[in-house]
Amino acid sequence: MQTFAAIIPCHNEEENVPLIYAELEKTFSQLSDYHLITWFVNDGSTDKTLMAIQMLQSSNPDVHYIDMSRAFGKEAGMYAGLSNAKADFYCILDADLQDPPSMIPDMLDGISNGYDVVGAARTNRAGEPPVRSFFANLFYKIINAVSSTPIIPGARDFRVMTRQVVEAVLSLSESQRFSKGLFSWVGFKTKYLPYKNVERKHGETSWNFMSLLNYSIDGLVDYSDAPLTLVSGLGLISFVGAALALIFIVVRAAIYGDPTAGWPSMVSIMLMIGGLQLLAIGIVGRYIGRIFLEVKKRPIYIAKKIK
Repeated sequence: MQTFAAIIPCHNEEENVPLIYAELEKTFSQLSDYHLITWFVNDGSTDKTLMAIQMLQSSNPDVHYIDMSRAFGKEAGMYAGLSNAKADFYCILDADLQDPPSMIPDMLDGISNGYDVVGAARTNRAGEPPVRSFFANLFYKIINAVSSTPIIPGARDFRVMTRQVVEAVLSLSESQRFSKGLFSWVGFKTKYLPYKNVERKHGETSWNFMSLLNYSIDGLVDYSDAPLTLVSGLGLISFVGAALALIFIVVRAAIYGDPTAGWPSMVSIMLMIGGLQLLAIGIVGRYIGRIFLEVKKRPIYIAKKIK
């Protein structure tokens, strides 16, 4: 019998914990060739999530948990679960049931047919605010246009992986993690199963628009140097434009004399160049900030208790 580890990061999911586990048990009751081991990662929850996990563990020795010392984020939670679980196959799921455990048998079929990774990709974003859907779709278009690491539109972290893939992902030790890019970067034979979006059962998502925007920017910075190329190009255009304007002013003054200069145009040019410089500094600063965080070599997570 082969072992299957389900990794479930949780942040304030006390109502969803028993539901996701019940769905997993229901699914694996039909998979007699696999032994389910469940790893919950309590990522700094302020409700009774940990208590709900401990209640499950008290009646099932195959339930384990990692209690983080504080909220480190979902990326750190996934890394913690993958690092501690030992199994033949691994699966990452959200606790809110937006990742249907009923898809796991089809994913395992894909693994049996020679794939190393079988993931899930949403075909729609029903239930999400239109603005969030628009920017999400825009993000996928931009990052796939500027990055050599393809990111599948609608792809979830929900996927089944072999041990070899997990070891490859864990070998990438950067502290600022963008898992969608990491899963793609390591390669391996991958397949995605389409499914319609499922709304969360209970509670509210901890991902707001700003956190998603920052996550998207991190993805662009991590997997592309296109922003640096962009500001270099803008700087070159600005320099050439200024040189041409200078030549024009000199020639005009030589032919027509030096007319009184208007301050509005001067102020506009100064603001434009100043804004361009701030944009360039901000983009370069983002890359330098990532370097600063990485060279500290801080741990990706700190566990208060692993059981």
